[in-house]
Amino acid sequence: MKVYLPAIEGHVPPAMVRTFHAFLNFCYYARRNSLNESALESLQDALDCFQCDHCIFQESGVRDCGPKGFSLPRQHAMNHYHHLIQEFGAPNGLCSSITESKHIKAVKKPWQHSNHFKALGQMLVTNQCLDKLAAVRVDFETHHMLKGSILSASICALDCLSGDRGDHSQHHSGSTTGHASYDRGDDGTNTDDDEIQMHNDPHVLNYVCLAKTPGMSAIYFVRLLLD
Repeated sequence: MKVYLPAIEGHVPPAMVRTFHAFLNFCYYARRNSLNESALESLQDALDCFQCDHCIFQESGVRDCGPKGFSLPRQHAMNHYHHLIQEFGAPNGLCSSITESKHIKAVKKPWQHSNHFKALGQMLVTNQCLDKLAAVRVDFETHHMLKGSILSASICALDCLSGDRGDHSQHHSGSTTGHASYDRGDDGTNTDDDEIQMHNDPHVLNYVCLAKTPGMSAIYFVRLLLD
């Protein structure tokens, strides 16, 4: 208020300055952590001054005349602040842009993902899928099923494997290579340590299998050359 009002004073009609002054007063009162009766009266006075002076925008041609000139949702919501604060308490800095962010997630992005033909049903299905995915993620995190990623699990497995190799190299002087060492079992056979020490690390559940195409035989290729 200390910067904006002096900047516009003298460049716009005085009624516009008063309108902005009343609007800023209303905003400052509405953003308080708590409001008593005197603060609510001041908030209502600021709103009355704003509604009394904002007709200068219609008189100067900035806005259209008539009820559609100020049909803005946020300015209309100012009329309900006094009653809603008495019913539910101070907004405490709550910004009305929160509804816009929810609108982007629930309406705009599902609309972009649809084919724009009878899109309402597609948008509802998209929102249902997103809600189910969010619920499944919460359930998985509760059961510690999404702790880390496949890359982090692979790095931990390599660290454990390198540590096991270091231990085997200290206990078994005969195995100096980087491969897994072998121990002799009770029956005289060699058993692989990797088969004994199983790790419960996450694995990739999907893979890509390329289609097998029959290759051209050599006899058929020779026939093509001779023809």
